[in-house]
Amino acid sequence: MEHEISKELKHEIEILIRFNEADPLGIVWHGHYIRYFEDAREAFGKIHGLGYLDFFKQNIVVPIVHAECNYKKSLRFGDTVRVEATYLPCEAAKMVFTYILYNAKDGSIVATGSTTQVFLEREQQTLILNNPPFFQEWKQKMGV
Repeated sequence: MEHEISKELKHEIEILIRFNEADPLGIVWHGHYIRYFEDAREAFGKIHGLGYLDFFKQNIVVPIVHAECNYKKSLRFGDTVRVEATYLPCEAAKMVFTYILYNAKDGSIVATGSTTQVFLEREQQTLILNNPPFFQEWKQKMGV
């Protein structure tokens, strides 16, 4: 995957692992890691002015078309996970984020991953082939 990176934008959050996210052995179910990506991406949007409602107001939805998670270590009930989300600029009409999940206690990497989202017209669900004007303006404003 090739990206023309001029500047990376990042945001980091911490999440306390809740009881209902773990199995009877206290280990976090693997599917929750993708949810942690989502939590970080949503927080990124709030901080950097690119939330889901911003797209929705423009009659655009941004579904994920690819998600990848590489598991390194298990998280457990009671752990705190630090999630770093990084927006990777590219010229194509899509948004790519990478993620690193750290165990906040010792700083060890527990997972890495990425997601790719595309732009769809909200009502017809048709693919938008060029960056929407408001998104292009956001990219220019952010220097990415």
